[in-house]
Amino acid sequence: MQNHFDLFQLPARFSIDIGALDAAYRDVQGQVHPDRFVHATDAEKRVAMQWATRANEAYQTLKHPQKRARYLCELNGVDLQTESNTAMPMAFLMQQMEWREALGEARAAKDMAALESLDQQVKQERKAQLVKIGSQLDAGDYEHAGQGVRALMFLEKIVQEIDGLFGMLEEH
Repeated sequence: MQNHFDLFQLPARFSIDIGALDAAYRDVQGQVHPDRFVHATDAEKRVAMQWATRANEAYQTLKHPQKRARYLCELNGVDLQTESNTAMPMAFLMQQMEWREALGEARAAKDMAALESLDQQVKQERKAQLVKIGSQLDAGDYEHAGQGVRALMFLEKIVQEIDGLFGMLEEH
């Protein structure tokens, strides 16, 4: 079975041309669109639907940087063990604790400015982490990139919590 990159005829790299991905996705979707299978057998319609579903899944994976990084690691034999492997460098864990504390304080004080500052810090760290992971992946260093992907997952979770708190504070 071909991988997501092969499906769209793209190189298996972190750095991809999003325009080429979009065009390849539209091309694949055009080939398996239900309108093209109106007079087909049920089996042919089912196969076309499976291809359309697979193309959607592949597109969503490759379009999102974190998902693309995770997919590349797994494609290259790195088991991220996201459920069981929570070991992270001490400095990263300390930073996480500081951000969690700041988030709690901003929540308690309903401090929008503190929340915006925290949001900016975390998103800046996420962006830097993505650049680092991208370089590691494109250099073939999948083990270290895997560690970075796990860190990125922590960052994504904090970003989601911050976004949720923004929503709560704006409602009140």
